[in-house]
Amino acid sequence: MIRRGREQGWLKLPIESLESWARFNGVCSNGISTGVIAGHEERGSAIRAITTLIPEHNPIMTVPKDLIVSKENVYIHAKSDRHLREVLEAIGESGQTARGAILIFMLVQATHNCPDVSETIGVSCPMSQYIKWLPYVDLPTFWSDEDLSLLHGTSLGPATSNKIKSLYREFDHLRDSTQTIGWCQKYWWDEIDGLLQFDDWQQVDAMYRSRALEFPGIGDCMVPCIDMANHASGDLTGALYESSEDGDGLLLLREGQNLNEGDEVTITYGDEKGACEMIFSYGFIEDTMENARDILLGLDIPDDDPLKRAKQTVATSAPGVRLIHSAEKGLVWESDFVWLVVINEEDGLQFHIAQTVDGGQELEVAFCDQPLQDITRLHDLLKKSSMWEVYQLRAVSVIQDRVEAQLRALMSTEAEAMDDKPAAYSPKALALRLRVLETEMLERFYGFLEDEKNRIFQTKVVQEYLSKVNEEVDDFS
Repeated sequence: MIRRGREQGWLKLPIESLESWARFNGVCSNGISTGVIAGHEERGSAIRAITTLIPEHNPIMTVPKDLIVSKENVYIHAKSDRHLREVLEAIGESGQTARGAILIFMLVQATHNCPDVSETIGVSCPMSQYIKWLPYVDLPTFWSDEDLSLLHGTSLGPATSNKIKSLYREFDHLRDSTQTIGWCQKYWWDEIDGLLQFDDWQQVDAMYRSRALEFPGIGDCMVPCIDMANHASGDLTGALYESSEDGDGLLLLREGQNLNEGDEVTITYGDEKGACEMIFSYGFIEDTMENARDILLGLDIPDDDPLKRAKQTVATSAPGVRLIHSAEKGLVWESDFVWLVVINEEDGLQFHIAQTVDGGQELEVAFCDQPLQDITRLHDLLKKSSMWEVYQLRAVSVIQDRVEAQLRALMSTEAEAMDDKPAAYSPKALALRLRVLETEMLERFYGFLEDEKNRIFQTKVVQEYLSKVNEEVDDFS
């Protein structure tokens, strides 16, 4: 429905007409306009200065709070929109999140605009028009199987696969929850004339992922007009966004930033976000990105670990390790899960079954007789142990092995990925650049972890531990 609406024109308007809508709905712009910047058409819509701008001109844009698409405003709208309210109530908990509520709201707005719907579905509001200016963003969830195959060995590969599976589950839940609602059955789910397809759920998810901003005091939301600003990181970021005391959305020129007429007004989508997340959520990597910044790798508990099932039961953190390359800290890794992988019963890890107050049972975990209500505290207890360097060496070794495995996966598919030169800004071009950035970062991390391993290996604690282990082996022999 949504894809067809854009192709046929009933769900698409030229970006040049946005400013009339903005003025009519109370959006105040000060020295800026929205449109396509000549020579940078690949960036899509953008905000540019139409005069010299200095911070004293702030705010350079004000968006009334009633226009902000937040969970709160969606539910306010649902009070007068029976169709929206019926769907939100039907899907239950998933509609209680900002993302869930906003996706349903956008889906109802698309249905409201569809000429194939013979009755009025949804209540008209400013977003009924604004949705027509939202561009198609070619996120990896839309890529062809051929393009997705280029992600093998990258951190984006499993992230995209898991996201597509999650979207299918959500779409199935939406259908199962609403097919008994009369108008939903007629216009969304009818076997012959039903309008809603899985692609529509992908479309509203892409709208949200690529445009949602975390506004202070509001949370995750979509802010019309401000969300037309493109991304630039570091010193290249021209403006920032925040909310006023009244809840309006504000676009403010950064302190020390002066823009000339014709300059683009940019915001940051997150300077700390890595190459993988930028492609995953926004469909691009900025030209100035010099390294992958952030790589998330999955970790597994070995099958021969007798405590594997117990560890999996108590684990509350993501089963992986995050590799970070930042200008401030250099190379660092973060993982709560790895400590659960490397610690075993002989080290003092203990599990036992406890009775709950309602007569049930639950698995409790402790380390050296110290209860762990939160398994993420295991790292803190290990640091206090006299064997800390031994545990640290195990963790670094596990992570280095995982980095090596990821490098091998990348190298094994390198030849087929590099068979020809792709078109600029295409999925293939993004995938190939990601492969280069992640390979370089993984190689640097492998060397960094090797140095860490050698340093820890030389510590007195590790040497005494290894000597003791060798003596026990000799005695056994």
